Amino acid sequence: MDLDNRSVPDPDAQSRRRFLQRTGGASALAVVGTTGATATAVDEDGRFERDPYSLGIASGDPLPDSVILWTRLAPNPYEADGGMPDQKVPVKWTVAETEEMRPVVDTGTVFARPEDAHSVHVDIRDLDPNTEYYYQFTAAGHRSSVGRTKTAPAPSASPEEFRFAFASCQAWYDGYYTPYAYMAEDELDLVIHLGDYIYEYGIGPDGAARDASVPQAYREEPETLDRYRLQYGLYKSDPDLRAAHASAPWLITRDDHEVDNNWADEVPQDPDEQTIEAFLERRAAAFKAYYEHMPFRPAQRPDGPDQKLYRNYTFGDLVEFNVLDTRLYRSDQACGDAFNVDECAARFSEDRTLLGDEQEAWLVDNLDASEATWDVLANQLPFASMDFLRGPEDGYRMDQWDGYVADQRTVKQAFEDYAENAVVVTGDFHSNWASEIRSAEPTGSDADENDPETVGVEFVGTSISSGGDGAEFDDFNGEREGVFGKQVVRENENVKYNNDRRGYTRCTVTPDRWTTEFRVVDYVTERGAPIRTDATFVVDEGDARLRRP
Repeated sequence: MDLDNRSVPDPDAQSRRRFLQRTGGASALAVVGTTGATATAVDEDGRFERDPYSLGIASGDPLPDSVILWTRLAPNPYEADGGMPDQKVPVKWTVAETEEMRPVVDTGTVFARPEDAHSVHVDIRDLDPNTEYYYQFTAAGHRSSVGRTKTAPAPSASPEEFRFAFASCQAWYDGYYTPYAYMAEDELDLVIHLGDYIYEYGIGPDGAARDASVPQAYREEPETLDRYRLQYGLYKSDPDLRAAHASAPWLITRDDHEVDNNWADEVPQDPDEQTIEAFLERRAAAFKAYYEHMPFRPAQRPDGPDQKLYRNYTFGDLVEFNVLDTRLYRSDQACGDAFNVDECAARFSEDRTLLGDEQEAWLVDNLDASEATWDVLANQLPFASMDFLRGPEDGYRMDQWDGYVADQRTVKQAFEDYAENAVVVTGDFHSNWASEIRSAEPTGSDADENDPETVGVEFVGTSISSGGDGAEFDDFNGEREGVFGKQVVRENENVKYNNDRRGYTRCTVTPDRWTTEFRVVDYVTERGAPIRTDATFVVDEGDARLRRP
């Protein structure tokens, strides 16, 4: 069987049932069962009347000797309180060497507390480096499915290979999470999520592409903690997302839609309708709900409207990830947050920042100190410059790095000075792109053919579901002649590839080369799409250029 071009088995088939049982999945409900009123799913003796692991299990932020295990007890995921009583509940965790959960490596008990939506974040320590482990939770006699995780290699280790995938942008109402079903079967060392895990928009009564009856409680845009919790309960109830979480450890960062579209520090999307005080209250609620539903370390627990998400993870001497936050510290978008604006002088201002001074200095210091063969930015927004206008005029998108030229130039210079093999992995754009990053220029333009030196490469991954089925090329603006994606590739010498289907991006890293596969499905508005590799690119160690294998 060609594993790279196989179809999703029928959800009713025995093999599919076994797969979902193993990873905690189940068929998605055609009716989202909530009225917005509290309906406790625990009887008077403290026994669960429904599966308390409806949101699945997860692991994340792996170190050589530690990993975070997560679950949230929610027998009714479509209630803000998960159908749980207002009391703490003991949860036993077990870590073992095999999927059969024996021999046991370690076990313990933590409390799931109502103030944290009955979520638990367990820091498992004293593990062996570069080792697979399996884990399981037990609460009130109910056992979760078994999850797989893996620790990072020791800092002094020299791994022969590291395999990871990255994904982003999963609007629930735009389609099914079919790509995650395939990702779950890849047995990866790591999964990176680059943001837009949820979308903060209200959801109509018919569930749009999901064709599910969605109650009134989901109509309004989330602004409160309870409403954000409802959104996560809905999104995380998807069986394919749960399977992917249970299959490997994740590194996670947010983009904008976990809070508000295109927010920037204290500036919401619509400042005329949200005061700073109201937005900071909303941001605090969004950050808390986000933490409650992700396998984060305690350092990522928010303090009101503040949350430190930028962090650094190394995997032996092979690869080092700098996980960025490009929302919390940024200046407001220039020139009205335009998509393809020409002659925007404000984007060149040295006072404008995307990262903030502290995060930028942290990143440059990490690149300087790194001893890894491959230095990676896990980043939300396209980094390599992209001119979106046809002809001699230059048109740039103000929300991405092109709108913050000073920071873009600083990072390019750090690549040039310190990083022998710089790779940027990116989400946000709902389409696949492969680009080379040109050396630092005062204009911020990567497309200058008079300066052909490359200092890194960028892979922008498409969405899981956002935007619906997509197309082979992105016809972004119907008023344009031709097809948008082809035009951008023609206009930008450094941009080598575009595809607008849905999917995820899979990377295999060795000391000698980096291989990226763009994995796509042709539709997400129905179940069962087959998957294929649309394009593969290779980067050879010491040569920051893209080539086809």
